[in-house]
Amino acid sequence: MFDPRLHSASEAHIRVYGFYEKLYTVIDLVAALCFVIGSVMFFSEAWMIPGTWLFLLGSLCFAAKPLVRFVREFHIARLPLPEGES
Repeated sequence: MFDPRLHSASEAHIRVYGFYEKLYTVIDLVAALCFVIGSVMFFSEAWMIPGTWLFLLGSLCFAAKPLVRFVREFHIARLPLPEGES
């Protein structure tokens, strides 16, 4: 696991790596949007509680990122290597 050579070992490896990179990027974008929108909400006392929930959601997204990387590496490591590689 965590061997960068596996990311492009075969077409299947490339597809799986690409899928998880897209998922990672979406999580990053959602987290950033939650923090930006939550920050704006903090300018109004009436919006402070929803803003706090957005901060929590953004934090959970950031916490999910290492999990996505771990799952990606586990998935890639389990894919069969092309013949002649080990």
